[in-house]
Amino acid sequence: MDLVIGPLDLSAHVDEALAVQAVAFGLGAEEVAVRRQIVQRHMQYPGARALGATGDGRLLGFVYGMPNSRLHWWSTVVEPYLRAEGNDGWLDDSFVITELHVHPAHQNRGIGRALITTITGDAAEPRSILSAIDTDSPARGLYHSLGYTDLARGVRFPSAAKPYAVMGAPLPLRHR
Repeated sequence: MDLVIGPLDLSAHVDEALAVQAVAFGLGAEEVAVRRQIVQRHMQYPGARALGATGDGRLLGFVYGMPNSRLHWWSTVVEPYLRAEGNDGWLDDSFVITELHVHPAHQNRGIGRALITTITGDAAEPRSILSAIDTDSPARGLYHSLGYTDLARGVRFPSAAKPYAVMGAPLPLRHR
């Protein structure tokens, strides 16, 4: 299979991307419908961009992000947790990874690593932040291997059943 990492018009391919996310994250149709609206809104933000990983003519994974703003909903939720740890300065001058998902049948092949290092590779910001479910997972292992460290743990998002960790890394990300 020829794997290609490249720009993704996420607004035009939102359903295909959310199908990958639904399988990777175990989302139902109702949650996908909510996330569809969120993705479409995010892609209107200044500096928002997305990459896709394609192989055999289909989307295997995607990542999208944008320059962070303290006015974004995500920032308003995580800011008190970061402030409590003395890390709220990370919300400034950072590129936020909003979503990164790889279809489970194609995980552990370097696709997620390629997506995140490529999208942050040309970021103007000196650092990157993201949130991930606060558990010992392959995703968190990937982020740690790239240089991300925990900035706050036990972060509760209103609609999420599980706590999250907010992580940050200086850019460029560490390579193997």
